Amino acid sequence: MLELILIDDLLFALVGIEGRYISIKRVHGKADVVSFQVDASMDLALQELAKRIFPLCGSYLLIDEFVESRSQFKHGLVNHAFAAALRAFLLDYQAMVAQLEHQFRLRRLSIQGLWFYCQPMMGSMQALSTVIRKVSANNYAGSAVLNLLQSQAMAGDSAVRSLLEKMTHSASNAYLSILERWIYEGVIDDPYGEFFIAENKSLQKESLTQDYDAKYWRQRYSLKKDIPSFLANIAGTILTTGKYLNVMRECGYNVQVPVSENSKLMTFGSNHQYLECVKAAYEFASGELLSLIKEKYDLIGKLRSIKHYLLLDQGDFLVHFMDIAREELLKKHDEISVEKLQSLLDLALRTTAAAADPCHEDLTCCVERASVLKGLSRLKDLDIKNVSHSNDLEEPISITGLETFSLSYKIQWPLSIVISRKALTKYQLIFRFLFHCKHVERQLCGAWQMHQGVRALNSHGTAISRSSLLCRSMLRFINSLLHYLTFEVLEPNWHVMHGRLQTAKSIDEVIQHHDFFLDKCLKECLLLLPELIQKVEKLKSLCLQYAAATQWLISSSIDIPKLDEQSDGSFGSGKLKSKNPSQVQKVMTRNSAVTDSILKFEREFNAELQTLRPILSSSSQAEPYLTHLAQWILGVGNDQ
Repeated sequence: MLELILIDDLLFALVGIEGRYISIKRVHGKADVVSFQVDASMDLALQELAKRIFPLCGSYLLIDEFVESRSQFKHGLVNHAFAAALRAFLLDYQAMVAQLEHQFRLRRLSIQGLWFYCQPMMGSMQALSTVIRKVSANNYAGSAVLNLLQSQAMAGDSAVRSLLEKMTHSASNAYLSILERWIYEGVIDDPYGEFFIAENKSLQKESLTQDYDAKYWRQRYSLKKDIPSFLANIAGTILTTGKYLNVMRECGYNVQVPVSENSKLMTFGSNHQYLECVKAAYEFASGELLSLIKEKYDLIGKLRSIKHYLLLDQGDFLVHFMDIAREELLKKHDEISVEKLQSLLDLALRTTAAAADPCHEDLTCCVERASVLKGLSRLKDLDIKNVSHSNDLEEPISITGLETFSLSYKIQWPLSIVISRKALTKYQLIFRFLFHCKHVERQLCGAWQMHQGVRALNSHGTAISRSSLLCRSMLRFINSLLHYLTFEVLEPNWHVMHGRLQTAKSIDEVIQHHDFFLDKCLKECLLLLPELIQKVEKLKSLCLQYAAATQWLISSSIDIPKLDEQSDGSFGSGKLKSKNPSQVQKVMTRNSAVTDSILKFEREFNAELQTLRPILSSSSQAEPYLTHLAQWILGVGNDQ
């Protein structure tokens, strides 16, 4: 009689209900710890048999309560799906208990029989209880739940493994639906923040034209730490796929990856079908975006236009601009009218071959606050050699527009992904260096023309002839430098980049090739080598000082024979026969000053070239690209 009563109580306990001899005790402060107790008056043998079944009763109670709590709104889609799968499992469990109860009503069930029928469920219920305790203790959601289920499925017998795999598949369905929208539409539909890709809505695409660090492309969408283990190896591909689709949506194109029944991400498993789906989606999104940017937005054409203006590939407009803007550019940088410079630039563009370029209207001018060298030292991401010396750069006391003038370019979305603020800044640094070299060349050309203007005079062996040789050496130096920058650095690197862009498979490859081109040009243009660039700047400064003094040097040299002629009546005798001693002294003093000035420029220029020689020789061994520059520059030095 007692056995029948105990069986009846156990059947109730199996579904979490107390009986006459079985009670349920909860540990205070531990919601997941439940104990079942048998009345002490019950036969000891029966008590022992009942205690064998109690773990199953406790597991049911724990699972049932978990299902109720995790079905709440706040716990997320994965927990909802996991709870739904557990609820379906409990229905099977309750059906088993109902069948046992039916057998009991027919008086065909003993306590040993009850134990026998419950044993198959013991392992499965215990495994689920272990998972539930860990989920509850750590308040897991999303990826963490999936990873826990998958790791637990690797242990236990085949029945337990099969059950946990089924639970994992069920719980992952909700997660995979989020993944589907991301890789097929570029949309994050994640109301509970469970997806392993985070969206930073504060970063807008417009920031690409202002933000030097280009945070939008790198941080608008980013990977979280919790990534489902079965997606860990392709998380980067998934992130990139959605990013590409999102760019097209931002451009107004409602592009969606073609989806068939075979590409539905409703499950994952050993067949790795979901990996193929992700790969196919990536290839589609990458190809579509690349085609859009190359063809619709003409990326190559825009880059070629930037090359024309900022890399001085098409220099006729610049010559005209430097002529008409000379007066404004000679002002201090804080006194320059940018509006006036812009109007002069527009005039130069309209009246030269640049007018035929439809992109010329995107060109604007600006005036920076610091010289190129100082600007370089402030860029934290550039690989500048000997950085400790780059901070010691001497800023000119009064820099003019010639040192601070720069061109800029209006870049629209989505081309700003490739030609970002950072990329444009690097273009501008190269432009400013080239622009100033062109200015030095123009000044020296003016000085050379002045020398040519007095060639009719018999100046052999005089200060003029010596000055003419120095001017020619300076011109050879600056021409050699410009030839190296243009034909040895910019043109070859541009052609390499152009070829790589033609074969690029994704927009990230395009960005990589473009950034590599700019960094290589900066380096080979000496802008990342402070020791070399400072020597070059010193030589340029000497050239400008000499060019500025040329008019005085030549006019003073010409005045000397004129005074001689006035006093003696014979020109070119080489002797001063004036009867006025003070006038003779004045002529000789001026002649000496002219000669001394020319010799001083010559000494300083040659000394700087000589100090540049060992630096270039040693640097060209580590940096082979400097070999051509060394040959040109050292050739100038050898002529001295």
